[in-house]
Amino acid sequence: MQHERIECMKKKVLGLTTALIRQYINHWKPFSRLFLLCDSPVWSIAHDMNELRSVCRSLNIRTLKAGFAAAISNKQCIFVGSHFELLIENNRWLQSTGNRLATAYFHGKPGLGVDEFDICYENLARYHHLISRIQVSCSEMRDIILESGISSEKVFHIPIGINLSFFSQQTAFSKKTMRRELEIPENAVVVGSFQKDGEGWGDGMNPKLIKGPDIFLKTVEILKQSVPELYILLSGPARGYVKSGLNRLKIPYKHVYQESYSDIGRMFQALDLYIVASREEGGPKAVLESMASGVPLVTTRVGQAMDLVEHGRNGWMVPPDDHKGLAHWSTYALEHTTSIRPVIQTARETAEKNSYTSQIPLWLDFMKGFVEIK
Repeated sequence: MQHERIECMKKKVLGLTTALIRQYINHWKPFSRLFLLCDSPVWSIAHDMNELRSVCRSLNIRTLKAGFAAAISNKQCIFVGSHFELLIENNRWLQSTGNRLATAYFHGKPGLGVDEFDICYENLARYHHLISRIQVSCSEMRDIILESGISSEKVFHIPIGINLSFFSQQTAFSKKTMRRELEIPENAVVVGSFQKDGEGWGDGMNPKLIKGPDIFLKTVEILKQSVPELYILLSGPARGYVKSGLNRLKIPYKHVYQESYSDIGRMFQALDLYIVASREEGGPKAVLESMASGVPLVTTRVGQAMDLVEHGRNGWMVPPDDHKGLAHWSTYALEHTTSIRPVIQTARETAEKNSYTSQIPLWLDFMKGFVEIK
């Protein structure tokens, strides 16, 4: 009974607080505030929203966090950081037609046998008249989104950017320092894989195949034959499938789960190479992260990699599922550390062109006519 009374009191307080906030919000000028919403306070999209908030600040756009969102009735602007959160049945924002809605639709091609992807795309086709803006991170997804029937004026191609203050160019000293901190042997050849590639938020023994953890394991199995000192540095949650595979292959590794995004930049300092083995992506963020850090990148042709990577010029790219190609170009990059220096430099320039600061003009175009710019 005591517990029930406490819960009842909490609901009353929450209701009163919401009512007061709503009364306050109703005095705002219509479409004068932008609410940035994300699906998790500690994962990738939360970081995207923080960076977008900084961009909006530069553009003199007033933003508010999710705490106020429960009190919104209508005539404000909502950016839902993940289309998976927006394009579900009975989503409150799709029922509230007085607000202006925007979302990021980074990945989830229909027809891949993933129910969630198909449902979201079907709802996009059904509700796109209620959506004012969509950010896509790559040209392939832009074309797919346009096939839903949405007006082309609503779709904006803005890659997932990078905060360069988190990703400095690697030096011999920074590599040695970080390896000592992580207790990685100095003579190891370290390949990075920083992502979430298991289902759910537990151990991740059930692989999320669109992220290509099976392709990654096939790649490093080949790579091990020519690189006996191979060592894998992992980050991200739900990596059980990959760790189990590395144990089976007898490839040494270390898994460091960094909850703070800024710490990921430090981990790149320990690497000799980064591999993206995904089958489908919106980013991945690691494309620009490795480029900014001076770490050679070998990737499948997915997401914004297909727009940003020029094979042999700022990285190396192969078709999805091509583990032999990934292994070949990984070996090449590791064996030609001197001759690929121009590739590393061009990659850094690519990262600089796609920093959040450099993207401010793109976001200005996105926000014009959507939210008030003071």
